[in-house]
Amino acid sequence: MRIILLRHGQSLGNVDELAYCRVPDHALPLTPTGEREAAAAGPAVRELLGDGPVAVYVSPYRRTRRTLEMLDLGDRVERVVAEPRLREQDWGNLQDPVQQEVLKHQRHAFGHFFFRLPNGESGADVDDRLAAFLEKLQWRMEQEPGHPETVLVVSHGLTIRLLCRRLFEWSVELFESLSNLDTCEYRVLDRQGDHWALDRPFDQWRASPDGEEQTWRRGVRPAP
Repeated sequence: MRIILLRHGQSLGNVDELAYCRVPDHALPLTPTGEREAAAAGPAVRELLGDGPVAVYVSPYRRTRRTLEMLDLGDRVERVVAEPRLREQDWGNLQDPVQQEVLKHQRHAFGHFFFRLPNGESGADVDDRLAAFLEKLQWRMEQEPGHPETVLVVSHGLTIRLLCRRLFEWSVELFESLSNLDTCEYRVLDRQGDHWALDRPFDQWRASPDGEEQTWRRGVRPAP
């Protein structure tokens, strides 16, 4: 079994933070650079996926769906599921630029995992919905007749980092020491016996305060 985790291409919000003040987060498009990034990632992703069949689970946001389109995966895809639990952390609705800057400083001081955004989510909230997604996905891969053994997940930086935190049972302190993937960067999870293994670690911008190292393996609990 294999799961490929891919972050979307560069979006308008990645280059213009004020875009969040006039465009809903879910509607932000890819930039021309983001479109080129997604197209350029296509050959590597197609090689990782093989000849198929492949199940794709994609955040329903505009930038993730467009990234998927630009990969040009062809008929190897058996199903595409727009999965709301893979969406970006919710920062609320249209954002005020002054309040946005204040919240970013507060979130950094408080901690990205537990800080709850007004009218939005904390990292812990995202973590909870990803736990439900992973439980269902593992059940489908192991128990659902005909479900492909290869899965592509197209999502967002924080979401992918939290998905791995859940799967590998990393501490909150370790999670907060890791950086998001770059746009259109990916990680590969392979099932090896009773374990999932991560192909490469995440970049780490500081040492984990609790001294924990990135664990690349974990035992897979039986699905309920």
